[in-house]
Amino acid sequence: MTENDRRQMKASEIPAFVVDLIEAGCGIRAVGPEIYVIGDLDEQDAAIQELERIGEKFGDRDPLQLEIVAYLWSIARSIEVTSQNRRH
Repeated sequence: MTENDRRQMKASEIPAFVVDLIEAGCGIRAVGPEIYVIGDLDEQDAAIQELERIGEKFGDRDPLQLEIVAYLWSIARSIEVTSQNRRH
């Protein structure tokens, strides 16, 4: 299967995707309004086989990045990013 033939994840699968990652031991979180992280490197290393299975199961999720972030915010799995450059 080429990268162009890779399955596309559906928006309706976002909740199951998040649950699978959490069950694999990865602390998925939205970081700010546009980015999410699967977890820290130690979590990812410990779950590498499970992450590969999840990637195969759900396919390409890149087009859904903002929808995944919005879902993570809606379930309180998010980190607010504030500017360090603010002056008081």
